[in-house]
Amino acid sequence: MYKYKCLNSISPFGIDEFTKDYTETEDLKQADAVLVRSASMLDMEIPCNVLAIARAGAGVNNIPLDKCAEEGIVVFNTPGANANGVKELVIAGMLLASRDITGGINWVIENKEDPEIAKKVEKEKAKFAGCELKGKKLGVIGLGAIGVLVANAANRLGMEVYGCDPFISVDNAWVLSRDVSHVKSREEIYSECDYITVHPPLIKSDDPVSNTYQMINAEAINKMKKGVILLNFARDLLVDDDAMEKALESGKIAKYVTDFPNERTVKMKNVIAIPHLGASTAESEDNCAFMAVEEIMSYLEKGTIKNSVNYPNLDAGNILSASRITILHKNIPNMLSQFTSIVSEKNINIENLLNKSRGDYAYTVLDSESKVSDETVKRLMSIEGVLKVRVIA
Repeated sequence: MYKYKCLNSISPFGIDEFTKDYTETEDLKQADAVLVRSASMLDMEIPCNVLAIARAGAGVNNIPLDKCAEEGIVVFNTPGANANGVKELVIAGMLLASRDITGGINWVIENKEDPEIAKKVEKEKAKFAGCELKGKKLGVIGLGAIGVLVANAANRLGMEVYGCDPFISVDNAWVLSRDVSHVKSREEIYSECDYITVHPPLIKSDDPVSNTYQMINAEAINKMKKGVILLNFARDLLVDDDAMEKALESGKIAKYVTDFPNERTVKMKNVIAIPHLGASTAESEDNCAFMAVEEIMSYLEKGTIKNSVNYPNLDAGNILSASRITILHKNIPNMLSQFTSIVSEKNINIENLLNKSRGDYAYTVLDSESKVSDETVKRLMSIEGVLKVRVIA
């Protein structure tokens, strides 16, 4: 029997996916897995019994990833589960910025008691006129699950779409419309586009290609067309607020649409601030919960890692042997030979061996044709660099 703890309210659509072999617990010290949405785990003491944490969403800045990796806790997220909800709001954001819809709505509310409002509409509506999206140039920075959907949708609206992502996956490249122009650098986006929407992960790096922290800064803005509209439905810290404020004041940026209002942006002129509603749809919450539960069950029952953010992905498949040994360890030389040496000393025949690495960490799965003793597990745990050993079946 496996036990899980929910740190936030999780959609029943996902929770109902748990089989009878799972039960919920309120005690973290009894939990094999944790489901979380927005609750902060950064200062939380996570007991050693926790094997996995699944974030029902894409961002994982509320989870101590390095600490979890060191403790042999696999952290999952749910990329793409909320992509359609965010895509739809990005398109709405472009429409709100292109045409003063909110200004017009506010005018109607302010004049709702005026008996002559129907007549005044024809005179006043010119104040809220805007432009159409068709024929305008849109630059999409970051062609992940959301960026690809935004690019394809904008293309169907008749926009001329440019996409930039030096790390685009093969799967996303296949999905991207052939009518989207794939450019090599952000600078091409900055100089060409009337609208720019940012969708990369937040990465702090000395490498200018990889770094996305405050990527929309004074230098980047200077390369943009005057009157550009910028949309940020990815991460608040992709944008330098100081540079943004100056650009809005000067008119270099006509409108800034953000899903991340803060104490600075809410006071800036020409900002359309939305209270982090990108993934706030019933469908997105259901999809994220379902994916998070699937990831946990697949890991606990089969040792399969999919959509981890701190360990390599590895599809272990169904267990067809007597036992499966899973080992989370440091990515250092001579680990595999030590594993196989200990197992062979116990006269255990290895039927299958899988190994993947990611940065400083690695994951090894050994399928054996006989049961594995506690002594063998202790021997494996004693190897320097081994973080967690688990036997399934």
